Parts: sequence; structure tokens; C-alpha cells
Amino acid sequence: MERRALLKDIFLLGITASLPLKRLLAQQKNNIRPFHQFKLGELELTVITDGSIRMTPVQPMFAPGIPSAAVDSLLVNSFRTTKEIDLGINILVIRKGKQTILIDTGTGNGFDGNFGSDSGWLIKSLTDAGISREEVTDIIITHAHPDHIGGLFNNDGSLVFPTAQVYLSAIEYAFWTLDKPDFSKSKMENSEQLKQILASTHKVLQVLKPTVHLFDDQTELFGCIRLQKAPGHTPGHTIVHVYSGGEELVHIADLLHSDALQFQHTEWGFSGDTDIALAAATRKKVVATLATNKTKVFAYHLPWPGIGHVRSKGNAYEWVMETYPIPG
Repeated sequence: MERRALLKDIFLLGITASLPLKRLLAQQKNNIRPFHQFKLGELELTVITDGSIRMTPVQPMFAPGIPSAAVDSLLVNSFRTTKEIDLGINILVIRKGKQTILIDTGTGNGFDGNFGSDSGWLIKSLTDAGISREEVTDIIITHAHPDHIGGLFNNDGSLVFPTAQVYLSAIEYAFWTLDKPDFSKSKMENSEQLKQILASTHKVLQVLKPTVHLFDDQTELFGCIRLQKAPGHTPGHTIVHVYSGGEELVHIADLLHSDALQFQHTEWGFSGDTDIALAAATRKKVVATLATNKTKVFAYHLPWPGIGHVRSKGNAYEWVMETYPIPG
């Protein structure tokens, strides 16, 4: 929409002084990456983007072992292409007083990162949202896959956030630092890719070893976060409950990767799951709880900005995105 027409229309609605409008016009003028800010109790939350990961073909990465006709039918009925699935990389930033907390760090470009230019936008996105890397005090890692820990490091291997405290599941750390982690229950067929992931993750955790804080299931942090083990995708995969003032948001990390497929079929796995059967069982249990409790959800890989609710639909579920009249 032309800027003058946009101003005229909003003036007629009597909201010329709105902050979202100012932010929208600034984004149009300066090509700023989008960000979304909202309150949760006394907390200020910001969603920024690290870009996206394009996965093609859809199978066998998604729904391995499921007839392709069934997968394609569900994608078509959801008005999606059958050729690929784009995974968003939505990063949640929590501000509480003088603390600025990141949950995961995206793909980054350091060490052996090879995700390409469509991702690795964390620092630029933080800057566009008015957050400097020096402000980041704490980083919670939901699990140690490269698209969640890659943003911890610069190209030369130095820390992007040198003064931030990093938190990771003790189970997750123990698994990835084994000489030979067990992937016998995974459906990952690309042995070379797995070898690269193992080498990169092991290197990252070795660098972090002196300073990383290891947590257990149900650990509470900062008076606003509870960490819940949700195993399967990885052994120490963690979902993050953020709470304040009687309100709650659940960051589901990689509980699922496709809103078009895995809500209707929680049993359909993802070949990146370390234990595909356990991941499906965990997904079914957690999704059922979220639907029953009508809990607000934040999803790392679902379409921007990854905020919504889970609703029961017959014997399955569906993703209901929150909508916003004006970006911001």
C-alpha cells in the first residue's frame, strides 16, 4: 500500500498516533526485518526471525514410512505445495527488568554452519528490534541441533554473546558429548549429514563446557520460566513454560515441525527425531494437554510469528494462529 494512502486510511480511523503504525512505516522505509512485541503479565516478549530453512523433497524427511499419497493429500487440503516445506525460525526474546533472555539462537554462520543466506539473521533481527547483543544476559537452549545452537558463535569460533549465561539440559549435554550417540531409533538416512551434525555439535559443546549451566526436568529459572523435558526429538529436548501475572506461554521448540501435517497426525514423525517413536508419543501427550488447557503456544518452526493455540478437531488437532490487524 502507498504510504500516503495508508496514512489517510488510518487517520480516518482515528489512530494516527499508534505505535504499530510508526513501526510499520519505519520498516517500510528502512527495510527492517519484522519483529513482534507483546506483553505476558509483567514480561515484555519479542519475536524475531532468524530466517527459514527450506526442506525438499517433503519425504522422507517428513512422515517417513507414510504413503506419499496421504501426505500429499493433506498438504493439498491445507493449500500447501507438495514439493517442499519451509520451516520458520522464530526466536523468542524475554525481557524481565535488566535481564534479556533468548530461547535458542538460530542457525548462525559460525563453525560448520551451512544453512545458507536464508537464515542466520539473529543479530540483524535483534538490532532491528532495538536489542543489542550486549544486552543479552541469558540464553536457554531447548536442544543441541545446529539450527538452535549455531547462533552462539561467530565465524572465527568466538562467542557471539560472550557475557551471556547459557543453559542446557543435562541429559542433552550428556547425549551429544558421548563418543557414539545412539541414533538406532532415528529414521535419518543421510549418514554423511548425521556425521556433520555430530561433529559440529560436539565442537560447540566442548567450547561451551567451562561455562554452560546444566538443568534438570522442571527446573525453574528467573522466577518466570519452567523447563519441561519433552524427549524424542532429542533425549533432552525441552519445552519452555514462560509465566507472569497469571498468564502463560509454552514454547514448544521442535515438538513438531509442520502445522499442516503433525497436528492432524501426531504419530507422523520427522526423520530428524533421535527416537521417532518416543517423539510421536511425547507430541501426542503434550499437544493433548495444550488443547485441553487452551494454553497460548509459541512454535519455533511454524509460520511467522509462531503464536497460536491448539484446538481439538475430531480425533486430531489443528493449529489456530493468533492474528494481528497491524504488523508490530
